[in-house]
Amino acid sequence: MRIIIIGAGQVGGTLAHGLAFENHDVVLVDKNGSRLQALQAKLDIGVVEGHGSYPDVLREAGADNADMIVGVTDSDEVNMIACQVAYSLFNIPKKIARVRSPHYFIRRELFGKENLPVDVFISPENLVVSYIKDLIDCPGALEVLRFAGGKVKVIDVCPYYGGPIVGHSLSGIRSYLQRKNVDAKISAIYRGQQSFPLHGETVVEMGDEVFFVAAGDDIPVIMKAIHRWEQPCKRIMIVGGGNIGSRLAQTLELDHKVKLVDSSPEVCKRLTERLHKTTVLLGEAADVELLKSENIEQIDMFCALTDDEEANIMSSMLAKRLGARQVMALVKRAAYVDLIDASEIDFALSPQQITSGAILKHIRKGDVVNVHSLRRGTAEAIEIIVHGDKDTSLIVDRKLSEIRLPKGSTIGAIVREDNVIIPQGDTVIQANDHLVIFVADKRYISDLEKIFQVGVTYV
Repeated sequence: MRIIIIGAGQVGGTLAHGLAFENHDVVLVDKNGSRLQALQAKLDIGVVEGHGSYPDVLREAGADNADMIVGVTDSDEVNMIACQVAYSLFNIPKKIARVRSPHYFIRRELFGKENLPVDVFISPENLVVSYIKDLIDCPGALEVLRFAGGKVKVIDVCPYYGGPIVGHSLSGIRSYLQRKNVDAKISAIYRGQQSFPLHGETVVEMGDEVFFVAAGDDIPVIMKAIHRWEQPCKRIMIVGGGNIGSRLAQTLELDHKVKLVDSSPEVCKRLTERLHKTTVLLGEAADVELLKSENIEQIDMFCALTDDEEANIMSSMLAKRLGARQVMALVKRAAYVDLIDASEIDFALSPQQITSGAILKHIRKGDVVNVHSLRRGTAEAIEIIVHGDKDTSLIVDRKLSEIRLPKGSTIGAIVREDNVIIPQGDTVIQANDHLVIFVADKRYISDLEKIFQVGVTYV
């Protein structure tokens, strides 16, 4: 697939890296020539220096025969106009735009083939807010991923010494959960940096990172059964009153006690008018006296969400040392994410990884509904709809044990109509099933896509 990416920032660079790794024909467009050169030196991609919405720049990028354009610059207007030019002059089939301002979203009549022809909107701020809320609602999980509208969730946990899953086999753990009247499947185990092969006798060890798949409503029971009890996150402190911080406060303030800190008097004044139950504080997040006076030791989750990632890291470390139970920092650079010590910062949020997953679902072959990019983009969790029949599909009307999935891939759950099925070897896949699949190594994504193609000729 030939894909033009407008914007070589953190999101564009991360997306280009992932797509080039999958052997797509990628051309990256940006006004910053040095940034393009740095990315081209590391990736097998084409680059064009110039304004991403100019017709001649898009033509130079190969818009005449492109399959998709993705506008992810910091300017909503550039992203949308690039999609307009791609449609009007080059008839590019798929057009995706990163749109941050809510002022555009409330006027949906602006969009469509007769107006602004944007097929897919990506709002990093909304995606990050939803991601944070799921973490707050599931204390103890390292990651929470939603599929099928929340009917299925994937949780990432680290087992603790003396807990009920350390030293036990996968089949034993599943039996243990079934005795608790819930069912779940371990879809991946990471030991160190490598995924560990799964079978019924695989034993979970201390230090493992374990991914469970279960019905969304069963997650609280499963967390209580497999993880040491942690009190709910009710007291939240947010640093940064920008798009992410303000939207998170607005989302949480009805059910949580929220404090929001920002250093700008103008921002604080605006937030005081917009937020109804949030306590808005003027000050610096690194002000020890401010944190102590606001009882930082009673805060369940400290969220540093400013545009300054160094400030986010430092303020999170300070809050943790002053007694905050858990802390998270918004970090844009992958190198920083890798350096962060989990003992100091519980969650390092990568907006570009969260955003790239939302874009990838429109690039994957087959009827893909959801994609979550995991472990710095090396793994994925995918929701895909099965089509065809036994004569045209390698999947339909076959038992799970008969399906030869790529290495490291696991079908963790099936959503059939409104029912969630945690499959076993004799479970039969049916047409229109939604499958939630964990792919431990995304190098095998193309092999997985082939399995789901309809009309395969059998040998």
